[in-house]
Amino acid sequence: MKFYPEKYKEPDVAMQPFIDANEIWDIINNATSTKDEVEKVIAKSLSKQRLSMQDVAVLVNTQNPELIQLIKEGAKTLKKQVYGNRIVLFAPLYIGNKCHNNCTYCGFRVTNKEAERKTLDDQEIINEIKALEDNGQKRLVLVYGEHKDYSPEYIAHTVRVAYSVKSGNGEIRRVNINAAPLDIDGFKIVKEAGIGTYQIFQETYHPEAYKQFHLGGKKANFENRLTALDRAQEAGLDDVGIGVLFGLYDWRYEVLALVRHTNHLEACYNVGPHTISFPRIKDASGLKMGSKYFVSDEDFAKLVAILRLAVPYTGMILTAREPAEIRKEIIQYGVSQIDGGTKIEIGGYSDTLNEVQNLNRGQFKISDDRPLSDVIDELLENEMIPSFCTACYRLGRTGEHFMEFSVPGFIKKCCTPNAVLTLAEYIIDYADDETADKGWKVIQKNLDELDNEKLKSSLLDRIERVKNGERDLIY
Repeated sequence: MKFYPEKYKEPDVAMQPFIDANEIWDIINNATSTKDEVEKVIAKSLSKQRLSMQDVAVLVNTQNPELIQLIKEGAKTLKKQVYGNRIVLFAPLYIGNKCHNNCTYCGFRVTNKEAERKTLDDQEIINEIKALEDNGQKRLVLVYGEHKDYSPEYIAHTVRVAYSVKSGNGEIRRVNINAAPLDIDGFKIVKEAGIGTYQIFQETYHPEAYKQFHLGGKKANFENRLTALDRAQEAGLDDVGIGVLFGLYDWRYEVLALVRHTNHLEACYNVGPHTISFPRIKDASGLKMGSKYFVSDEDFAKLVAILRLAVPYTGMILTAREPAEIRKEIIQYGVSQIDGGTKIEIGGYSDTLNEVQNLNRGQFKISDDRPLSDVIDELLENEMIPSFCTACYRLGRTGEHFMEFSVPGFIKKCCTPNAVLTLAEYIIDYADDETADKGWKVIQKNLDELDNEKLKSSLLDRIERVKNGERDLIY
């Protein structure tokens, strides 16, 4: 199956920089956005074809409100076709905030003297994970500053600790990582610990803007960060996530650069990113910065819809940086993963006495600080399936194998039954009566919509097994 965009003038080279700012701006500046062009691009995406950068430029240049609405509706349709109505849930767990870098937008920056520096010891990590498991979490992303103490060996150790913790029926089934770039040997060490996705966000793909915001430390090296996920692929770590911190530079450029990065990974490794993240700048400790590139809510909704159309197979992560009302809207335009019950202060999950956010202990401000139970309840109200599924990662459906399933849109057939089973687990183990009632109704609705009687019968059998105490039944 051919799902890659057309070839570039020069072939991509692995481990080499691939961003040309002038090329990206030329594509943007030369694109027009007539109604016919916009409709053709949307139709191409809905046929499960990857969009070219020229296609994406047509969408980012669209200013007509009616055409923007078409883009949003196209993204909603594509999400339902590929992902159904499930939303995967996870929690970030900050392990340590020591950092050698001086990134002007980040509360962890080395020049921030107000930051309360701390690295969790093993018992503190265990306490945090128990608190998370007792709320129903099954998926974590461990987050680290860039510091010599957070070596590949240390990261691998904390991953193993996370997997070892069991509380009641609670367990962590997938540990993703958000940390500094490693060399190939370092990525191999982390991979051997059994991680899921390794996330590295470029923050901004514009080299000059990058210099403006990254004033010191290893992260100041634009090209080293840009090619980091090439090194991960060379190490055999084929499950990677990319992202941009929107607000550092023009969002139109950044959207095309994310597509360019996706194209590069596809061309060199036959595997695109597992996830794309798109956080917006938020308040942080000691931070006083203005930017003409802050992204409005209207443009934010538009860019999320465009990204969904641009890369149909890739998971899209919407974080709790955004307020609840914004998340409720943006989810429908193609989001497949969100965090819930989020606390990013070091040690925040087990510290039940301090509910007010302390920016000196965290990287930035969280806008949606609702408990996980409230996030799940709202998803159920909107007839979505809150999912803690980890089946693909644990059954080896990653990299090229994952794309074989997800690119044609078949992943929905694997994920919906697994999502239903993890929701059944949550209902039985953690939900109150009101949420449980909503959850069983959502499960029944999805059972009624299954047109595969054999699968439906199998799923009903497994739900009964979950009710009888079995756990972790996966397709």
